[in-house]
Amino acid sequence: MQAFVATVDAGSLAGAARRLGRSPASITRAVALVEQRTRAQLLRRTTRSVTLTRAGERFAAACRAILAAVAEAERDLADDVPRGTLVVTAPALFGRRYVLPVIERLHGAHGELAIELRLLDRIVNLIDEGVDAAVRIGHLPDSALVAVRVGEIHRVVCASPSYLARHGTPRAPADLRDHACIAFTELVPSPHWAFAGRRSVRVRPRLAVNSADAALALAAAGHGIARVLSYQADDYFADGRLIRVLVRHEPPPLPVHVVHPASTAAKLRAFVDAAVPHLRQTMMRRSPR
Repeated sequence: MQAFVATVDAGSLAGAARRLGRSPASITRAVALVEQRTRAQLLRRTTRSVTLTRAGERFAAACRAILAAVAEAERDLADDVPRGTLVVTAPALFGRRYVLPVIERLHGAHGELAIELRLLDRIVNLIDEGVDAAVRIGHLPDSALVAVRVGEIHRVVCASPSYLARHGTPRAPADLRDHACIAFTELVPSPHWAFAGRRSVRVRPRLAVNSADAALALAAAGHGIARVLSYQADDYFADGRLIRVLVRHEPPPLPVHVVHPASTAAKLRAFVDAAVPHLRQTMMRRSPR
């Protein structure tokens, strides 16, 4: 097939021999064997050139596709070493806490791999923005991307011990109407906070911020009750600066996935193979339940 396609591209048997570094006789025998096998005349020969018959046109197209597939398979086998540039995106705080250790491990293990970690609190179009893989929190729309679930995140309501001592602890979502609430607008853009059983409560926040860090700092200082994602408040829960409230009323958790286009690239396989078990183990260990 290589000899046949080279003959078509070069326009002659001699030209194909020069391209492939073979003797003209070997090219002539190869083309003859192809025609013998297909039982069709594929080339019209003159003393100086060759042209394709109609059957030859169809066969040449098929040969090109087959040879391209073989070349791709050989490249895949040869490319078992992660190399090139790997681009990964994740939510900012989540990425610093959970994805950065994976990046550090890959960087130390693969000397031919360059890595770019984009920490962004927005949904990135992987194809349009040249991203190899993303970690996403929340329910995924239908798409052609491969998605591997690695854990779940809870939406939690929390306040400082000093605030709860002064104003009491809410026992039901409706109690929030009588409390000072801190709105984290990136998580809940509307004034309605959803809870289990499809219930929602309209809160009247006196403070609104677009940063989880700011919402947590205000809550820890005793200014009110905040709603954030569980991983964002891990440190505050660990040292007692904040206390989770309304635990029994929390809505269903949000799934966390590693998503990526279908690909066999070694750099992507290396990231997925490292990230999936790490995230599953880490998130299970830090689960608030």
